[in-house]
Amino acid sequence: MRKAVMAVAVAGSLAWSTMTGAAPPKPSSIPERALGQAAQLRETALASDLAWRITESLTTEIGPRLPGTEADARAVAWAEAKFRELGFDRVWTEPVTFPKWVRRSERADVLGANAQPLALTALGGSPGGTVEAEVVRFQGLAALEAAPAGSLAGKIAFVDFDMPRSREGSGYAVGSKVRGRGPTTAAAKGALAFLMRPAGTDSHRFGHTGITRFDEGVTPIPSAALSAPDAQQLTRLLALGPQRVRVALDCGWDGTATSHNVIGEIRGSRRPDEVVLIGAHLDSWDLGTGAIDDGAGIGITMAAGALIGRLPKAPARTVRVVAFANEEQGLLGARAYAARHANAVARHIVGAESDFGAGRIYGYSSSAPAHAQAADAAIARALEPLGIAHMPGTGSPGPDIGPMAQQGMAWARLAQDGTDYFDLHHTADDTLDKIDPAALAQNAAAYAVFAYLVASMDGDFGSAPRPRPVPQPAPVPARAR
Repeated sequence: MRKAVMAVAVAGSLAWSTMTGAAPPKPSSIPERALGQAAQLRETALASDLAWRITESLTTEIGPRLPGTEADARAVAWAEAKFRELGFDRVWTEPVTFPKWVRRSERADVLGANAQPLALTALGGSPGGTVEAEVVRFQGLAALEAAPAGSLAGKIAFVDFDMPRSREGSGYAVGSKVRGRGPTTAAAKGALAFLMRPAGTDSHRFGHTGITRFDEGVTPIPSAALSAPDAQQLTRLLALGPQRVRVALDCGWDGTATSHNVIGEIRGSRRPDEVVLIGAHLDSWDLGTGAIDDGAGIGITMAAGALIGRLPKAPARTVRVVAFANEEQGLLGARAYAARHANAVARHIVGAESDFGAGRIYGYSSSAPAHAQAADAAIARALEPLGIAHMPGTGSPGPDIGPMAQQGMAWARLAQDGTDYFDLHHTADDTLDKIDPAALAQNAAAYAVFAYLVASMDGDFGSAPRPRPVPQPAPVPARAR
């Protein structure tokens, strides 16, 4: 395996020289002493419950953290205090301003001969309002998009679909598109309200929330996700004949708010201005306590940084842990971070994010170029005792890492088992009891080993600025202006 990696590195170096006319980058490597220290760090992290205690603290003391709320502000204060308590060398915040969306109440009922309540939850970004109308069902988003213009005037659009379960969560690409594009498509065709089967894989009687947006010039309509059983019930009722439904949502945009990215650093011993970035998002939706999305990620990455900070000697580079603000409503903290640090892309050696629950990590991959392949393979070998396979050429950067990666920062993926993730995602069932402490410790061990080895690496991981516009904050919805 080592010979194959070196062959790739040599071939890549020759290609670099041919294309650019410049000397190829020196192959990156990881010192043997760092590999030995990483093995000890791995065992220490596996035996530690620090990630669990951090996650328990956040979800118990703060609970749900809807962006812009009082709880969100308490979460920022909690994160600052926790970084300091854990011994991080430097702690600071960076402001992030955004439109504020609030949820107050929600209800739906079938009217007429088959009268009964329907369990649902408003989608983030939905306006409030009460609508009574006949329901028109569509088997998927494509069917809704194919409906003639004006054909939904005076109706409630209902998109029914089945989101498949998978370890890597690939079915969410369909579910999130229905949620993101369904409401504005229905509104543009004249619908008074929008309902959908949830973007989830469970059969529990609660809806899955999540952000939606309306195109410029489209009047927003009340939009909500039914629970899976209620979507199935509504489908059966529609098979009996036309059905009228009342949807009553009290929610909507309510001015603007300012939260903060919270950042903690374990300073490097020799190259402190070079950064290995790991992180997760601090906010959550309001239905559960934000344990798997993304309290677990906060616990994992904070613990990884803290465990590195407890080593006898810090690695050469700085390990930076970022608790990103308002990921849920459009990567707003990530966009703000990328805009603020746009001139430091090359100093961000690599970034990795934990935002897929608390399942065990099963795979590792990265964007490492040819000259860093040997170092990348060494990291993969250090992760193997944790049950993590090397999966080169797969995956992509996490959502909050994405804006920096688009500007040229190298990225790595520590792929978690998400088989059950979308049973809980954006629901009232996203609570601490769903997390396995042993799996959380395995995650923290993996992030600690990865971050420590890259921070100790000789050479680089391929970060280089790209000539592209600096990411800008997401546009303010028309109703929030």
